[in-house]
Amino acid sequence: MPRINLPKVLVGGLVAGLVINISQFILNMGVIADESAAAMQRMGVPEPGGAAITIYVILGFLIGILLVWLYAAIRPRFGPGPSTAVLAGLVMWAVWYGFRMIDFMAAGTWPRNLLILAIVWGFVEMIIAALVGGWLYKEETA
Repeated sequence: MPRINLPKVLVGGLVAGLVINISQFILNMGVIADESAAAMQRMGVPEPGGAAITIYVILGFLIGILLVWLYAAIRPRFGPGPSTAVLAGLVMWAVWYGFRMIDFMAAGTWPRNLLILAIVWGFVEMIIAALVGGWLYKEETA
């Protein structure tokens, strides 16, 4: 079984993380900015500042790296290519977005329409990030 090419995981993961971070910026600063701000105000929660945003950006890159590592890990069993990248993206989406947003929905902390949009947005975002990161990942050659 080939070894995971960690430098390629890092490169592909950072690019996948960039896709995630750009997507989240568009979603949170554009698409749902007003509704999200209103929901936070209703809950009495301040909008995220610089420290929180820094953490979110770092998490975006870490998720991208983990996504490409997962792709590399399942690649020997499922084969290289887009279908395996999509599978890795689906797993990461379920773990990162799906379960988290369903938890928020069950707790009633966020408006349902924002959560559904975030779930769908995250699904598309994670698939694109997986395809980009998987495309950049190559196995080590012996």
